[in-house]
Amino acid sequence: MANFLSEASEIQSDLAAIRRQIHQEPEIGLDLPKTQAKIVAALEGLGLEISTGKSLSSVTAVLRAGKSDKTVLLRADMDALPVSELADLPYKSQIDGAMHACGHDLHVAMLIGAAKLLVKNKAELNGDVVFMFQPGEEGFDGAGHMIKEGVLTASGRKADTTYGIHVMSSSVPTGTFTTKGGTMMASADEIHVTVVGMGGHGSQPHTAKDPIPVAAEMVSALQLMITRSFDAFDPVVITVGQFHAGTKANIIPDTAEFQATIRTFSPENRSRIKTEAVRLCESIAAGYGLKAEVKVVEQYPVTVNNDAHAQFVGKVAAELFGNEGYMEMPHAIAGAEDYSRVLEAVPGSYIFLGASVDKDVTKSEVNHSPRAMFDDSVMYRGTALLSELAVRSLKEMA
Repeated sequence: MANFLSEASEIQSDLAAIRRQIHQEPEIGLDLPKTQAKIVAALEGLGLEISTGKSLSSVTAVLRAGKSDKTVLLRADMDALPVSELADLPYKSQIDGAMHACGHDLHVAMLIGAAKLLVKNKAELNGDVVFMFQPGEEGFDGAGHMIKEGVLTASGRKADTTYGIHVMSSSVPTGTFTTKGGTMMASADEIHVTVVGMGGHGSQPHTAKDPIPVAAEMVSALQLMITRSFDAFDPVVITVGQFHAGTKANIIPDTAEFQATIRTFSPENRSRIKTEAVRLCESIAAGYGLKAEVKVVEQYPVTVNNDAHAQFVGKVAAELFGNEGYMEMPHAIAGAEDYSRVLEAVPGSYIFLGASVDKDVTKSEVNHSPRAMFDDSVMYRGTALLSELAVRSLKEMA
């Protein structure tokens, strides 16, 4: 039987080299031609069936073992963020305004490593493996695009189970895996509000219809609604990240606009908050004789792990890395993921891997920070776990 931990450690330097090449040339969104080319080059010669996306720069690779009709899908996202890197690294981003601040470069390298190990140990696979390299996780719904283009049936039939790993630059001990059954991450949607009033002179507000205090009241009222209308044990988070109005201190503008992110941990609250937030904003505007134009922009659903698969991940991780190498997540987090779309369709589990460069992970810069750094020495562990999960899950299904 393959010793994936040993084999992965032998290619750790190769994984680091791939990761650092990708890190230096980050690309944002759905069109990632340079990253795509690096992935295709790394997979060349492995005997995989490789296809690329039509509407996005995705890469899908299929490893056929031909021993059963079962398929496991392994996923890595590959896009960067519109962040200017401030971390002092010899391989820092060479692209102004773009940075792999969320560790997706590590995800790509770990999945490439898993592809190499699984090809090498193809005889142990009791089914096929699909490797899903996905652009556009950071707000572009790359998973949704890849699903529409057929990634879930890339082997010729729908995948039976799926796993993915996300590194964390803080909060999780370095080298430690963590996950949980059920809800793991929140849904993400946005609410865009334009309060339409009537402009005028700041010295005579009674002759105008000032949209600014009305919009400000909406911001406060949304928070109050959460604390008084929603169960604290099924949390809802609304954060207003943009607020724009006016041009000068003594001019009342015609409009005031704000945008907020909405995070929920259950489909029920996700549906309810979208309805009630719209009603609240429209009612407040009407109460002052103004109008509110409210639009809800749907993004990602709740990320829900299959209980049995999350337990399976914990068992395998503990056997590979010892009890200190795995801990169960104490609670879900309010981040969101478009991998949730894959997990809606295919049972599986998402997994976090600690990659902090600090011993005290509470002092590390968080994912998305321009100073975020990731310890890429943990990548062989991610490669080993993905490989082991693929082999063992296919055997379990048999």
